[in-house]
Amino acid sequence: MKIFVLAILLSVSAFSCAQETPKVKHVSKMKPATDLKNVKVVNTEDPICKMKTADYLKDTADYKGKKYGFCSDHCKAEFKKNPEKYAQNAK
Repeated sequence: MKIFVLAILLSVSAFSCAQETPKVKHVSKMKPATDLKNVKVVNTEDPICKMKTADYLKDTADYKGKKYGFCSDHCKAEFKKNPEKYAQNAK
């Protein structure tokens, strides 16, 4: 019985410590208005959904003199809500 209770407590604590990931709607048929293949961005993955920007770069945003790349308008909009939070975690 003690092992069962301990397992439940560990499961609950693991779920409560998980980070909240924003829900992003991706549209697979999106096409950028301009060609972004040669655009240099500071991040190798989208700071919102973690998709690789080299493969899926659809939009960019400038923040504090740096250009960040995104896979969609939705991720860019989420970034703009709190750019300081996402810029710190950008890879």
